[in-house]
Amino acid sequence: MNKPKNAQERIAQLREAIAGNPECGTSHYNLAVALMGLKKYDEAEEALNEAVGCSPTLAEAYVMLGSIALQREDVDGCLYYNKMATKSRAGFSIGYGNIGFLELQRGNVEEAIKNLQKAVVHNSKFVQAWATLANAYLMKGLVEEAIKTCEKAISIQPDFPVPYNNLGIAHLEKGEYDQAIQAFDKAVELGYAVPEELLKEVEPHRV
Repeated sequence: MNKPKNAQERIAQLREAIAGNPECGTSHYNLAVALMGLKKYDEAEEALNEAVGCSPTLAEAYVMLGSIALQREDVDGCLYYNKMATKSRAGFSIGYGNIGFLELQRGNVEEAIKNLQKAVVHNSKFVQAWATLANAYLMKGLVEEAIKTCEKAISIQPDFPVPYNNLGIAHLEKGEYDQAIQAFDKAVELGYAVPEELLKEVEPHRV
């Protein structure tokens, strides 16, 4: 197969491959990815449904169906598809991470923590899940757990700013202003917009 020159040619090649082997779930999935790149969400959704019909364990296809649902502001649909992803393949950390993030957005902190813990158990390097878990711990008032979780995220990816912001909030909760300032400064240095009220709160404690 010749290397496609552009997305349209790639789509044409994938459609040709599917015509020759319609039972290949991966080809339907790859077609959906290419269609998503062109923002053809309805066609992508159709290809993804074909993909999971052919390959029921293709968890990534369910996650992508979830992202199409979210594109349409259908949070329940997104949650449903991510739950399907975790059912279709045991230990699928991305699905658990997405469920945790969505549950946190909905204010279901306990449910969020449960799913985010599963996400990091199945993939200990899943830095976004660690960062979201720290946020969930803060919302639950579990400050020590939040600090440990932020430190874990930072150890995995030292240039990821979100855990520094959460770490700053956790230290602020404990009245540890020096550590809070240090964490907020690092978050800002890495390009994170730390809320103005937090920066104002620590400012009088700068040496």
